[in-house]
Amino acid sequence: MIYLRLFYEFFKTGLFAVGGGLATIPFLQNIGASTGWFTDADLTTMIAVSESTPGPIGVNMATYVGFHTGGLPGAVIATLGLITPSIIVILIIAGFLQKFRQSKTVDAVFKGLRPASTALIAAAGLSVAVSVLMFHEIAGPEMAPGQVVPAYELFYWPSLILAVVVFLCLQNKKLKKLHPIVFIGIAAVVGIVLRL
Repeated sequence: MIYLRLFYEFFKTGLFAVGGGLATIPFLQNIGASTGWFTDADLTTMIAVSESTPGPIGVNMATYVGFHTGGLPGAVIATLGLITPSIIVILIIAGFLQKFRQSKTVDAVFKGLRPASTALIAAAGLSVAVSVLMFHEIAGPEMAPGQVVPAYELFYWPSLILAVVVFLCLQNKKLKKLHPIVFIGIAAVVGIVLRL
């Protein structure tokens, strides 16, 4: 039953996540919330692993969730669920590609999808930034009801400082030319050393 659910959830994601791999993140947040397979913290780990490994992020994340949930068969089934809608759509439109490409209606549809995809990616990015850079469980038994938490205690400072350093490095023209794997590798080493 878990395999059928994996295929179904990722088939829906593959069918509606227009805009590339990052557009799958809101769908994954919904999958985690509705199934309990993973938390938001797990999702940020999945994003880091998926971005750090070769291949499309959406496929990597489907494989990761499938493996995390149902082992090797789960990984295969979740990945197949994600890519099946694309395969079906490509097979259907392959013969009509020229006709569709000249269509003003299809062009208008894609122009309408662009802002929606941008908004989905921006919302996902903001959600990931909040889950990585801010504490979520601040209130404890030692806090009195109605007590206000100081703003500086809301942030997870090591992650915030690392994000600012990487951002500033990317403003330097020489460093900007470095391959992204260099930044990923350095950030991984810093994370290990500082136990982020």
